[in-house]
Amino acid sequence: MILLQAKKRKPKVSLGKMRKNGELPAVFYGKQEKATPISVAFKDFVKVWKETGESSVVTLAIEGGENLEALIQDVDLDPIRSTPRHADFYVFEKGKKLKIKTPIEFTGVSPAVKDLGAILIKVLHELSIEALPKDLPKKIEVALDSLKNFNDTIAAKDIKLPTGVTLMEKPEEVVVSVYEPKEEAEEKPAEPVDLSAIEVEKKGKEAKEGEGTEAVATGAGAKPVGTPAVKETKERKPASAKATAGKESKGK
Repeated sequence: MILLQAKKRKPKVSLGKMRKNGELPAVFYGKQEKATPISVAFKDFVKVWKETGESSVVTLAIEGGENLEALIQDVDLDPIRSTPRHADFYVFEKGKKLKIKTPIEFTGVSPAVKDLGAILIKVLHELSIEALPKDLPKKIEVALDSLKNFNDTIAAKDIKLPTGVTLMEKPEEVVVSVYEPKEEAEEKPAEPVDLSAIEVEKKGKEAKEGEGTEAVATGAGAKPVGTPAVKETKERKPASAKATAGKESKGK
């Protein structure tokens, strides 16, 4: 039996002051127990919590009261230091079975992983079970030595449970499995660049540009290189335009 000394506390007491004095604020409740604020020694609680987790029975020895059998229902942790700053205890009815989630501990080595290089995938880390408080295990062990080939699995129904413990998970629920690793597709090497083709194309382009420049430079009344010949043609007026216009006026 795991015993944890506790004492009732007043709701308005400063929780920060309690923590500084080495006390952990807590509360216990149950179907037949109303929520009651208590405090426990911080060091004692941490020791018990590490030993039992949230699946073993703890006896709360209330100062000036009776002993209560309970489970550590919930632990609130400091977000920075990850140390407990509040705890909930669930007081259960005597003689009644409890349904809880118990941690799974995987043991051994899978031959498929060791010999074939398979990938091990842990699907569940807790198992739902039901049992009397005295029969509740701290953890459920699952051996991996049965995973010998690719795609082998261990389902909830394959796990051997202690006496007095009933499985509450779906029997076909996969707990752990092994798979063949997928080969990554090989990248195709980049095709070498044909430098000779680029050189030929470049030379051809230079020759074409050279021909165009020479035509503009040697034409009659040529403008400086780069001036479009079309512009010069548009701006030049026919020499006989004025005379033609005069003749038409005299006719009128």
